[in-house]
Amino acid sequence: MRSNGTAGSRRRPGVATTYTPGHRDRLERLLPLVDYLEVAPDTFVDERSDGGSLRLDALHELRDVASDAAVIVHGVGLSIGSYDGWSDGYIRCLDQLMDTVDVAWHSEHLGYTKVRGEFLGTMLSMPRTKEALELVVERAAAVRERYCVPFLLENVVRLIPDHDSDYTEAEFLNELTSATGCGLLLDVYNLECDRANNGFGIEEFLDELDLTTVREIHVAGGVELGGVVLDVHSRPVKESTLNLAQEVAGRAPRLETVTYELLDEAVPVLGMDLIASEVVRVRDMLESSRTAGSAAVR
Repeated sequence: MRSNGTAGSRRRPGVATTYTPGHRDRLERLLPLVDYLEVAPDTFVDERSDGGSLRLDALHELRDVASDAAVIVHGVGLSIGSYDGWSDGYIRCLDQLMDTVDVAWHSEHLGYTKVRGEFLGTMLSMPRTKEALELVVERAAAVRERYCVPFLLENVVRLIPDHDSDYTEAEFLNELTSATGCGLLLDVYNLECDRANNGFGIEEFLDELDLTTVREIHVAGGVELGGVVLDVHSRPVKESTLNLAQEVAGRAPRLETVTYELLDEAVPVLGMDLIASEVVRVRDMLESSRTAGSAAVR
């Protein structure tokens, strides 16, 4: 079993939520509630470009916001696990963003969206083989060297049956973080999806995972379609997801923030009142976790 840390004295983790630049009304509502804003470069690509450039108005907005909330970056389009190479267009966007905005850290999904240059229409998780590990280790090291901020990788939902594996899920992540110095973005809702769809053992996974590498937690609410639970971030967070996040937060000594993740398309459907209340729920959960941890130490 790897080291899992303790709930001793430490800095209180912050609260974050996702934000797409260009919505000043949403921004004014969110800024008093959060410590971080998480942005996905994929959502504000300049449509007049070849896909390798971001909108200047969005970059300037994020640069101005940095005095009120730290900016963290969460990408979708890098496709770090594609055997024939990642997205050069996404890297150009990230270069532009890093040159313009002060970023606390950035993260990417540990999966792939392209095969032979063709977009799959979804994201698939990595096979847990030695070859896949070597590929991702090399690319993650290159990303860390390119940008002078921490780099995190996120666990993704398994949509297809597992390939024959050389590692358990936790072993793969432990080997990856040990070899690269990357941190983990642990999406606890994704863990719940895997448990519902594949019988994934969350408790065993957490016991085996080196939780000292977890820097960020994602919580979200999704949908069920045809008996399959999907990580479509469009709903309030279930109590079970918050409880799981609280457990991890109490055991992850280097945790920086918990992020309520929500697709931009879901914002008008849920409304800002509900979204604000979800952010407050996350903060209350963290405060409860901190209080419980302090009591345990005493």
